[in-house]
Amino acid sequence: MNKKYMDSLNAKTTAELTKELTDAKKELFNLRFQNATNQLDNTARIKEVRKNIARIQTVMTAKAKAEA
Repeated sequence: MNKKYMDSLNAKTTAELTKELTDAKKELFNLRFQNATNQLDNTARIKEVRKNIARIQTVMTAKAKAEA
């Protein structure tokens, strides 16, 4: 899944990446909130979303360096 996800991120524009990063951060906030209130069933999802945020930021940094 990671290879396909990274390929899809590389194909997106900076604006699309920014929107996806915002969405991922909102999801992470909601997951943490659910975890704090003992409503979260799949705690592994927190780790997955955190890694996805890092992947998005990595692609954004690479694109910014390529443009400069």
